[in-house]
Amino acid sequence: MTDEKTHYSISITTAIERLKEEMKIDTESGKIQFKKLLLREYQLASGVENTIEKLKAIVNIEQIDDDDKFKEWFSYDYKFKKDDEQFLKNLIKINFTSLRLYNEATLTAKFISSILNRVNFSYKKKGIKDWYEYSVNCRLNNHVLTGRPDFMVATGISYPCSPYFFFQEYKPSLEPTGDPEHQVLAAMLAALTINKTNTIKGCYIVGRTWTFVILDKLDNGDYEYFVSSDFNCLNLDNLKSIYLILQSVKDEIINKLVVSG
Repeated sequence: MTDEKTHYSISITTAIERLKEEMKIDTESGKIQFKKLLLREYQLASGVENTIEKLKAIVNIEQIDDDDKFKEWFSYDYKFKKDDEQFLKNLIKINFTSLRLYNEATLTAKFISSILNRVNFSYKKKGIKDWYEYSVNCRLNNHVLTGRPDFMVATGISYPCSPYFFFQEYKPSLEPTGDPEHQVLAAMLAALTINKTNTIKGCYIVGRTWTFVILDKLDNGDYEYFVSSDFNCLNLDNLKSIYLILQSVKDEIINKLVVSG
């Protein structure tokens, strides 16, 4: 990891020097300012280490503690079929003793993808489908903001266009690194700007724990976000709730696109 960061550092420094020469920036103060601006853009665009401090440098954003915010979303009327429940039971049984040991790729392949594929967010009539590891970026308040979610639901054919829901950071539960909550928020902020809408939903996962997020843009241009209680995906009742919540997202997106279309 150190070598990789060093490589990127050398690359961006070299690029800056070349650009300074090509743009014929002669004064020393001009060169320093130019370098500062480019480095700021690069660091924000990389989207690797989005933190709440970085997000607050771009927008006014605050977390609001309000469980009622999730009531409508989490009370979706989904009729479980017998094979739905059996699928979830089997998923827990297969992964119960090992899930906490999974690395990121294994956690995705053996557990998370099984759920996402069964929910099946694709809706061909409106060109909506699931996308894995695509970046979402925009320019917001004179900053370049980039999120790189592990999974998103979005319209598009060759690349995602209008994103509507995000998953972030399928991390193992042992010694997780990074900040999945704030990384998913970065992607959600970018999506609101791209879509020109005022609310969006997301989820981040750390091992067995699933947590849902709602981000709202206020009329004054500030942002509020809400974080749900945690769901333990190895508990059947919790996993059924997770499945219901995802079905609610799918239904909401499809209905929104059908109405708007």
